[in-house]
Amino acid sequence: MTDSQPTVAFIGAGNMAGSIFGGLVANGYNAQRIIASDPKPDALAKLQASLNIRTTTDNREALAATDIVVLAVKPQVMKAVCCDLAPHLKPGTLVISIAAGISAASLHTWLGGNQDLALVRCMPNTPSLVQAGASGLFATPSVSDKQKQQAESIMAAVGSVCWVNNEEDIHAVTAVSGSGPAYFFLMIEAMTDAGVAQGLNKDTAARLALDTAYGAAKLAVNSDVDVVELRRRVTSPNGTTAEAIASFENNNYRVIVADAMQACADRSRQLAEQLAD
Repeated sequence: MTDSQPTVAFIGAGNMAGSIFGGLVANGYNAQRIIASDPKPDALAKLQASLNIRTTTDNREALAATDIVVLAVKPQVMKAVCCDLAPHLKPGTLVISIAAGISAASLHTWLGGNQDLALVRCMPNTPSLVQAGASGLFATPSVSDKQKQQAESIMAAVGSVCWVNNEEDIHAVTAVSGSGPAYFFLMIEAMTDAGVAQGLNKDTAARLALDTAYGAAKLAVNSDVDVVELRRRVTSPNGTTAEAIASFENNNYRVIVADAMQACADRSRQLAEQLAD
């Protein structure tokens, strides 16, 4: 909490934006250096009361005294919002977009086409809502090392951060972590249903599936060996786990996962093309 902290304006104050500035405040960021702009006064009032951040319903007002802008509006309205902001964007401002499917080229054009525009694209995921997210970031050439550090610090408030060198890799990030939580939710759902089919009541099956997913992830994160070795250690030859793994492999589990992630990445590219119009 020092005066050297840059002022950050969030354009859009939905769940994902809220998780980010909530994480910043929780990690000691000066709440008065965070501005949330949103057309919903009631939502802003709640944020101001709970976090003591600054709020406004005027995007242009939010830009007036800011060093960093986080674009957190829906992709469908991003063009209109950016075009409105463009004339009021101060030179040297770092712009971070957390909108899925909007390319850096589109954002650059909509924000006025300044060659020196410092722009970072970010693909966060929903566990950011509980400060357990995983975000992939891409920086355009105009982003300085200091600005990269600033962008990383902002997203690190809600989880882990990984940089990619090519914007094309954002589609792969979407397939792995952006959409990834849903894959695990589906697995938990399927395990719960299977447990019920084998005789457990639904509450018991759901609790066991949830706690197993949580425990496995926590063990993997904190282990000094990779997941291949962890799987080997729990898979005794000719044991119960070995039978389950063999069933997965015989039903092309890896191919199913790979095909699903490829479909996700392909759709990400399609959306980027559609939203560029």
